[in-house]
This record gives sequence, structure tokens and C-alpha cells, in this order.
Amino acid sequence: MIGAQLLSPASLVIGWLIYLPVVLWAIWRSPWVELFTDSRRQHLLFGTVFALFLLWLVRRDFDTGVSYHFIGLTAVTLLLDWPLAIVGALVAQLGLVLLGRQDLAALGVNGSLLILLPVLVTEVCAILVERAQPRNPFVYIFCSGFFAAALAALLCLLASLGVLWFDGRFALPEWLGDFVGYLWLIIFPEAFINGMLVSALVVFCPEWLETFNRTRYLSAPWKDDGPR
Repeated sequence: MIGAQLLSPASLVIGWLIYLPVVLWAIWRSPWVELFTDSRRQHLLFGTVFALFLLWLVRRDFDTGVSYHFIGLTAVTLLLDWPLAIVGALVAQLGLVLLGRQDLAALGVNGSLLILLPVLVTEVCAILVERAQPRNPFVYIFCSGFFAAALAALLCLLASLGVLWFDGRFALPEWLGDFVGYLWLIIFPEAFINGMLVSALVVFCPEWLETFNRTRYLSAPWKDDGPR
């Protein structure tokens, strides 16, 4: 998460121009009729908003204005699908703003980097997995869960560093070349948290996952052995 003081006015405006239309599109595409008539989906949405809020509160704030926290949106996207994932993450983000843990001016940039990008990566991975139509649920767990979360964390980190470098208000460390070794300390926990959550949902509550094809993954293949 990036503080507003580290971002130029141009970056703040661009962040809002990217974030706000996608949020409005997600609100438009969200299944509100099904949500209002299905108490189970309501509980899932409220639970994920609260979980994201707590997860984002557990973070490391640096004096420079940059803070680090886990993202957790890969599991949320697979659970709710991308429109409700964006809407739910926005609500959690507004909760941080009300507590003073995030700058309102930087809401667009942080939302674009830490919400839209992970949701996009997860959605693309889920679509590619679905097009391949695998029958092994471990393919879904690994590619849509572990791999998508790791890739999302990597791209979010690189994109955030790119924004800070472009604005030139943040003193990047001289040991940036050695920074690659520390990427694993960020990527692996993110992949582990999301992957374990997706694995638990596939095993215990597969009907909760909007992107999980239960008919293909969990139905035993029928085999005709002929008359005996």
C-alpha cells in the first residue's frame, strides 16, 4: 500500500481514472438479485469483506509511507467471482480509510494495484484453466489458487515499484538488484495462504466456489464394463 505523499498528482488522477470505471462496471455486473435472495451468498460476501478488512489491518508500516500486507484476493475472486470480489474489496478498503489506515486520495492507485490487478490475474488464470477442462481438481487448486496468487503478488509488487520509480518521490534502495531474493518472502506466503484456502474450500465446501465446476471435477467417470 502506498501513501498519498509518495505519489504525484498525475498518478493519483490516473489511479482514479482506472479504478472508478472498473468499480462501477463491477457494481453493474454484480448479481444483486441472486445476492438479495440467497442468504448463503450474503454471508459469504459479508464474511469475505470482514476477512479482507482484518487481513489488511495486519501489515507492516514503514516510515517512508509504504506498507506491506497480504492481498488475499485470489481466494476471494474464486469464491465470489470477479464483480463481487471487487465490490467486497472496495468496502474493506473504505473501512481502512475510515480508520485512517489508508489515504483517501490514494484510494484509486492502491485499488488499481492491490485489487484490480490481483482480481484480473486470478480471473485470467481461472478462465485458462476452465478452457483446458481438466478433470483433476488439483489442477484447479494449483493453477487457479497457488500459481495465480503467486503471480498476482509478483505483479503487484513490480507494478508498485514501477509507480514509485516513475513518480521519483520514493528513494529506492541501492540494493535493488538483490531484491529478487526477497521476492520469495512475499510471493510464497501469499501463494500458501490463498492456495490453502482454495484447497479447503474444494474439499469441504466446493459449492461455495463460483468458479469451480463441480460436475466435471467431482463426478466420478462412468465406465461401462459390459455384461458379466
